Amino acid sequence: MKLIKFFWFPIFALILLNRFLPAQEVLKDSIGIFRLSPIVVTATKTSTSLLELANSITIIDSAELANKRSLNLFDLLRSEYGLSYTQQSGAGSLSQIYLRGGSPSHTLVLLDGIEVNMPNDPSNTYDFSALSLDNVERIEILRGPQSTLYGSDALAGVINVITKMGTGHNKFFVSSEAGTFNTFKLSGGINGSLNNLRYSASISKMKTDGFSSASEKYGNTEKDGAERNSFAMRAGYSILPELDLNFAARFTKADIDYDQFGGEFGDDPTYVFHLEEGSYRAEAKYKNPTSLFDQTVGVSFHKNLRKYSYDSTLFNPSSSHSLYDGRKLKFDWQGNLFLTKNNTITLGAETEEETVISEFFSSSLFGDFESVFPKTSSRTSGIYIQSQNRLNNIFSSIGIRLDKHEKFGTAFTYRIAPAYILWSTGTKLKATLGTGFKAPSLFYLFDPAFGNPDLLPEKSFGFDIGIEQYFWSAGINIGVNYFQNNFSDLFGFDENFKTININKAETRGIEFYGSAFISKNIEYKVNYTYTEAKDRSESSSEKDLTLIRRPKHKAAFNLNYQFSNAGNANIEMIYVGDREDKDFSKYPAERVILKSYLITNIYVSYKLFEMIELFGRIENLFDNYYEQVLGYASPGRAAYGGIKVSL
Repeated sequence: MKLIKFFWFPIFALILLNRFLPAQEVLKDSIGIFRLSPIVVTATKTSTSLLELANSITIIDSAELANKRSLNLFDLLRSEYGLSYTQQSGAGSLSQIYLRGGSPSHTLVLLDGIEVNMPNDPSNTYDFSALSLDNVERIEILRGPQSTLYGSDALAGVINVITKMGTGHNKFFVSSEAGTFNTFKLSGGINGSLNNLRYSASISKMKTDGFSSASEKYGNTEKDGAERNSFAMRAGYSILPELDLNFAARFTKADIDYDQFGGEFGDDPTYVFHLEEGSYRAEAKYKNPTSLFDQTVGVSFHKNLRKYSYDSTLFNPSSSHSLYDGRKLKFDWQGNLFLTKNNTITLGAETEEETVISEFFSSSLFGDFESVFPKTSSRTSGIYIQSQNRLNNIFSSIGIRLDKHEKFGTAFTYRIAPAYILWSTGTKLKATLGTGFKAPSLFYLFDPAFGNPDLLPEKSFGFDIGIEQYFWSAGINIGVNYFQNNFSDLFGFDENFKTININKAETRGIEFYGSAFISKNIEYKVNYTYTEAKDRSESSSEKDLTLIRRPKHKAAFNLNYQFSNAGNANIEMIYVGDREDKDFSKYPAERVILKSYLITNIYVSYKLFEMIELFGRIENLFDNYYEQVLGYASPGRAAYGGIKVSL
């Protein structure tokens, strides 16, 4: 609790600071801030000022990306409010995000509009360790049910990753860094424009020896390394002033060492994981300045190929090899109708087909086992409509959607999001209410042993209410949200291990966030999240117990200091409270408490010359030991340094 009090101190400092700042003309400043407010696209699928939105949304912009230089998307997300996280060891290991206490499979992840949740995973979840930050421009985190615009998988929220689109003259860069665990990364890229062509591309290679995923604490010594090669690009071409063609692509190939399990005897030097993942999108955008209507037509393709294998060892006298090939093809259309300057109608239609093939073979003391999942597909199609309205101080959006799935039939979702701004005091009142759904995966529908073709979709109902206070002249804003989500028809298993809609869950909590520009060179942000996540399944022996791996308390603090025109320093502190987990080595599995922890990270960069920049970071500065998943090690203190040359 002392740590929680520590994080509340900067919050009150924000308020007290404003008390002693000189008063200025609030209305004039507020209008100026409104015009300069960041523009986001994820909340409404249109370019909308952040101030107009009732949605709980966070932007991680290019400046923050440059200041932190995180190794991958997962590391960057950990300090954001409203989410918790788990990682089974270091770089390359399974990394998952829990938005507002929901399951990792209840968050939809987008990459330049491409849905990248793994179709070949039983839960259609996403592994955040696979996505490097190469060529990324910004990330938008949208909380709450979002199926009205995004369809399946968006029960708890959406994380949208947007890559760079080049402008201006050609710019090249080469970057190299190295550090603890014999980690090395080399990357390079280009971006710019030529007449009507805009482009950006990057390529990178990362390699690390890592450490024992099963943790040296339990006597494990075999290191689990990782190697990842990535390519990313985005291009746009203006055929006509009102017609643009855009293309985006990202490809990742990785080889990662795993362990059998966390804890004693978990080491396995033969366990390897191979990943090949590609995401591609092409679209045409028509926008005529004199027209009341613009539209976008696009096609996306995502492929995820995973291979696992291990051989017999002393403590694991079995062997296995498996392959999971999942693909997702989607066609979409969106049109925006501008009836008046204060009203926008958005219409959309899309159809998506998922295809999966898998093979699993194992040999153990109990004999051989084979499970082959033949090529299987399913299609989901949907239509939606949304209305955005602006009337003096009131901003609102309302939308409905209807989806048709080949197996379970239809799913209807809706979302309402009003906001009211009192310009004279800089106060915004906001609320959202909506529903979400998740289609059953092909595994849950058709697996010979566990599948059930009669499954219904998982469902969620959620709402939040909040208030944001802007001290325009002081560069300070603070906000607080209360949220609640109810999940029903969640997938579980009957006594014969057949998948059925049986489970329920409820999450609720409070989010606090604040930021301040102390001067033009100093900015700090602070946030705190309280989450209660409960199992509400009527027939479960765990009814009303806490969902595992969700902390009740989580807080983060970030201070950025530009100490000269050439230098920048950033300090980040993340506190995660006690969590419950399960010891699956025992039968029945026993609940255990994972202790709270505090990690401190420091990032520094300095430009020696206009073209040469040095940078470095220290992660887990005080070398605290902690486990995010029972038995699995997390990185100790690690230091990295590098150089970037830009031309």
